[in-house]
Amino acid sequence: MRERALKNDVAAAPFPWGPFLKKLAAVAIPVALQNLLTTTASMVDTMMVAPLGELSVGALGLCAQFSSLLFSGYWGFVGGGMLFFSQYWGAGDEEGLERSYGMTWVCMMTVATVFGCLAIFAPEMVMRVYTDKQTIRDIGVQYLHIVGFAYIMQVFSMAMSSLLRSTERVRIPMAASIASVGTNLFLNWVFIYGHLGSPAMGIRGAALATTCAAAVNLLAIYGMARLTKYPYLFRVRGHFRWTRAHLREYFLKCFPIICNEVLIGVGNMLINVTLGRQPEEVIAAIAVFRTLEGLIIGFFAGFSNAASILVGTCVGAGELDTAYERAKRLIYLCSGFILLVGLGVLALHRPILTGMSLSGTSFTAGVRLLSIYVAVSVIRMGNWIQNDTYRASGDAVTGTVLEIVFMYAMVLPCVLVSGFVLELPYWAIFLCCYIDEPIRYVLMQRHFYSGRWIRPVTDQGKAALDGFRARRGWRG
Repeated sequence: MRERALKNDVAAAPFPWGPFLKKLAAVAIPVALQNLLTTTASMVDTMMVAPLGELSVGALGLCAQFSSLLFSGYWGFVGGGMLFFSQYWGAGDEEGLERSYGMTWVCMMTVATVFGCLAIFAPEMVMRVYTDKQTIRDIGVQYLHIVGFAYIMQVFSMAMSSLLRSTERVRIPMAASIASVGTNLFLNWVFIYGHLGSPAMGIRGAALATTCAAAVNLLAIYGMARLTKYPYLFRVRGHFRWTRAHLREYFLKCFPIICNEVLIGVGNMLINVTLGRQPEEVIAAIAVFRTLEGLIIGFFAGFSNAASILVGTCVGAGELDTAYERAKRLIYLCSGFILLVGLGVLALHRPILTGMSLSGTSFTAGVRLLSIYVAVSVIRMGNWIQNDTYRASGDAVTGTVLEIVFMYAMVLPCVLVSGFVLELPYWAIFLCCYIDEPIRYVLMQRHFYSGRWIRPVTDQGKAALDGFRARRGWRG
């Protein structure tokens, strides 16, 4: 009876919608705008390369898939790092914040160096993995050989941005993105077609513009952080004040996330290898779709980051009831937002796809891919936001296990069999990429309402855990 009364008291407490929405907007909107700017630049890159032909568009899209694999390689450390950043920020633990940033930075830069070297010194090997079309490979090699220099700068910028976002300094990364995107667009115009005395470099010009924009982004973040006297990026000694116990705790929490991102990245690479064996018109349509997918994900990532921060800081500060109530509302709010964005992109598909030089077969393929994606995006992003929320709260295992198991037991077998054995149409292969999402959503919802995903790493959070579970009537 006492447990039931405590549970009813918690449920009856009014939720402070006003402050919650203001805080959500303050974090989510700048991050969403930053991501949208970056994705819009990618879209414009595709549009500016489009006059060079569908082969160039297809090559650019496949190079973007290698960049996505890089993303998967370092994003596990970003996810693990933000778990610590947000909770230490909520607890006011500056030493823990600096230490976890240092570990995250070292791990991310190691991954960036490996991928940068592959792109610069072995671009032919990379392109051979993604397609069997020699003409597309030759174009992609020219792009990768230059853009590999951008990878290290991009990952360094992401490490700094992750710390800034987690400590609610979201305007600095957004302002840096504006400067970077502006640089990229201008230099694309200069280098691709040879304006202002520059030689016309074609696809190599797009790569050079991207590299210069990455340098501008890095310098802008560093400079603005210095000017605003943001302390945590520059206390270098604190970044390397590790002990064996600190490393053990960090990697125990990060390891599931790293496994998740790397294994899912490899799985996505195999999916892209399958799709990369389709006709050239379909490859061009897939390249354009991936750019539009980035637009949707870019918008969504702002709300996902906000969820991680708003929930993680409460867990770190020991405000576990607030963390739970925030998470419950964020899951459904984010799904609603992503549906609106997806429908908006679908409504504007004709001018967008034709603007990227898709026509005939490639245009039809682009419409089909986009329609399938919008139909599954609400459930897909619902799974994503729940996984990010779990991670920020200390549970890095549940979402990881579900995603990896379903990827390798269900999605990949269906994609590979449909592509290489049954030789089904591209849209059927693409549909197989999402067949696990509804099942995982049900399992993720069950785990959410159990409350077992709240696993603090700070002393304040751990001290509040038993009381939180007692108030909810949960055990274990």
